[in-house]
Amino acid sequence: MPDRPITPLLDRIATPSDLKGLSDDELSRLAHELRQETISAVSETGGHLGASLGVVEMTVALHAVFDTPRDKLVWDVGHQTYPHKILTGRRDRIRTLRQEDGLSGFTKRSESEYDPFGAAHSSTSISAALGFAAGRDFGMETGDAIAVIGDGAMSAGMAYEALNNAGHLGKRLIVILNDNEMSIAPPVGAMSRYLSRLYAGKPLQDVRSLAKGAVSLLPPPLREGAERAKHLVKGMVVGGTLFEELGFSYAGPIDGHDIHALLAVLRAVKARATGPVLIHAITKKGKGYAPAEASADKYHGVAKFDVPSGKQFKAKSNAPSYTRVFADSLIRQAEADRRICAVTAAMPSGTGLDVFGQRFPSRTFDVGIAEQHAVTFCAALAASGMRPFCAIYSTFLQRGYDQIVHDVALQSLPVRFAIDRAGLVGADGATHAGSFDLAYLGNLPGFTIMAPSDEAELRHMVATAATIDDGPSAIRFARGEGVGVDMPETGEVLPIGKGRIVREGGKVAILSLGTRLAEALRAAEDLETKGLSVTVADARFAKPLDTDLIFRLAREHEVLLSVEEGAIGGFGSHVTQALLNEGHLDGGLKFRSLTLPDQFIDHASPKRMYDQAGLNAAHMVETILGMLGVASLSGTN
Repeated sequence: MPDRPITPLLDRIATPSDLKGLSDDELSRLAHELRQETISAVSETGGHLGASLGVVEMTVALHAVFDTPRDKLVWDVGHQTYPHKILTGRRDRIRTLRQEDGLSGFTKRSESEYDPFGAAHSSTSISAALGFAAGRDFGMETGDAIAVIGDGAMSAGMAYEALNNAGHLGKRLIVILNDNEMSIAPPVGAMSRYLSRLYAGKPLQDVRSLAKGAVSLLPPPLREGAERAKHLVKGMVVGGTLFEELGFSYAGPIDGHDIHALLAVLRAVKARATGPVLIHAITKKGKGYAPAEASADKYHGVAKFDVPSGKQFKAKSNAPSYTRVFADSLIRQAEADRRICAVTAAMPSGTGLDVFGQRFPSRTFDVGIAEQHAVTFCAALAASGMRPFCAIYSTFLQRGYDQIVHDVALQSLPVRFAIDRAGLVGADGATHAGSFDLAYLGNLPGFTIMAPSDEAELRHMVATAATIDDGPSAIRFARGEGVGVDMPETGEVLPIGKGRIVREGGKVAILSLGTRLAEALRAAEDLETKGLSVTVADARFAKPLDTDLIFRLAREHEVLLSVEEGAIGGFGSHVTQALLNEGHLDGGLKFRSLTLPDQFIDHASPKRMYDQAGLNAAHMVETILGMLGVASLSGTN
């Protein structure tokens, strides 16, 4: 076991109420100990390190000033809440972060009363805090409502919708803009430039930066100086003009790592605020841990690591990741076709578009955390004659669904969706699982939907998508490494809507979509030892269905099992509909569809999650034997 940090002050903290008796200097020392404990814990579990280190002082100050859990502290995204979890009665479990049956990597209502609102997607905190503020004013048992939102999350439209509504309602609401000049990747857009101008060339906590907006909320000594500063800076653009125009009092920018400054401003706001207030705090992602400060993007999410050196212990694989195969394959296509371009929503490294962007910077667009805009932007790119690939995680693409329906599908525009993190994803848990895309895309007319069973198939599908010009298409692929197959130099254009037979057999057929194919082949081998001959087919396409293949499997086999890494209502539902329409389920065919169960599956290793979902080889064997009404077989075809 690694050496644990010495934390005499932190050892005295069981709940945030224990902070109330500490002096400001003791709170400062507590923040140092909390940072060391966070580093130590994440070195053993992996997780979102950089963001958590950036809010240590802010976390201590918020819990020292406000009365949580009665006051509702809402963290945007939630991946920066490891220090918050330590201070709110979960320190004894902090080394179970993101492990099976352990603490979630995000805020989670069922985990603690100090997590009033669950979050793992960005830009929801101001809306949620405003809801708590409205509930308070209706007499509900809640106190102040405080939202902590990062600068990257301010690139999403939902944040502005909430700011606009909050300014209109005028309710007492506290928003803390945690401005670290980085979300996961460097921030993009006009808001980032605006925030930079607010403090460019000025020392933090300069009274000039407090001259507008929240002067009345400041402690008397600062208030007097700020009033004088108004006259000194007359005519200059100072303070949070945009936020003031939206109806917020603005305080900042202040140093988010100066706990004395944080405490002074938070106490003043708590004592005097009557309407919405925005506190602009400048922080540094990875603060206090040199490797994380030097490489904030690589230390956003980390594997287990050695604390002194910062070296991460990542498992080596001989197979490339699906994300990298997608990026390399797209580069090959773009080299041959100048119309190909790529769009991502604040996830260039996560989607592989950082690599594409190095090769084709003018054809790469990072639109910020703005999935709705990304989809419609791609729709118009397609309408202009370009061939856009919209690369967004499955779970994030949900946020752009209306645009997929109305701006893409309804107009039959050839946007190519590269849907990363399809299926179950491991430690990030249910909030990041790509469970629903097959269902929410499969019901849209004119969509072509592909799912590769391995990394070579992904290369072929990227090439295929590049040629689809008569409507939208999607490729959904898994997180992590491929299975280690030989890789073709270039992708082959596949016949649209056609699957393939991978293994010929007799009585039983398994029809797999996506990377469960390897498990289907293992199930076939196991059943072979039990005397059953099994056909295994790779569907390749969820839409259009290869009905020729499906009906052949139905005619020639007694048992047919479909398998997918998606929720009920996806591929299996379409197969069922096709079989019903053609009368194949009226006779002797025994058909079942294995999907993700109708529940959210908590974080664990991907294998354990698929075990819980019932989608591994053993479950396929059990299902097939059950369909045949026997526990074991021998001597049959």
